[in-house]
Amino acid sequence: MKLYAGIEDYSKPITQEMSGSYFEILQSLGEDTDREGILKTPERASKAMQFLTQGYHQNAAQILESAMFKEDYENMVIIKDIELYSLCEHHLLPFFGKAHIAYIPNGYIVGLSKIPRVVDVFARRLQVQERLTKEIVDCIFNTLKPKGVAVVIEASHMCMMMRGVQKQNSSTTTSGFRGEFEKSETRNEFLKLIEK
Repeated sequence: MKLYAGIEDYSKPITQEMSGSYFEILQSLGEDTDREGILKTPERASKAMQFLTQGYHQNAAQILESAMFKEDYENMVIIKDIELYSLCEHHLLPFFGKAHIAYIPNGYIVGLSKIPRVVDVFARRLQVQERLTKEIVDCIFNTLKPKGVAVVIEASHMCMMMRGVQKQNSSTTTSGFRGEFEKSETRNEFLKLIEK
């Protein structure tokens, strides 16, 4: 299992198998699979799907553990506006937006780049936004063992925007709080800071 290296070397057997499936899907849609622009689409789609779901082969807890440092700092640490891209498990359509994450250290801090990497690990799986939020909160809380963790995700879902109800301006906000952030005073401070 990789820590966080991006996929560039694709599994030939998986690429071949998935390419065959994409070929059949294109034929079922009535597409001319001999057309120049489509010839390599099954292989490209297979590689894209492997890239977009590489989080299944990564371990978010190990990513955090690889950069934990003892530090006597007890105030809130906030990383906001973390871009995220994921695939809705219901329609395999993208949803995308930003995550805002805070934690209050309890003897350990973590390298700042590791928090966005944790977001990527869970986002690069077939997801629903609610579970994505919970997985990020739980991973940080259980691995770092801080005094508290807060996560807010704001995202737009293509399954709502380009099909179904077709509401292009809609967005969804989810949140998760553990420890000190379950107290309204701490939670409100975090929410005020990410609004700025």
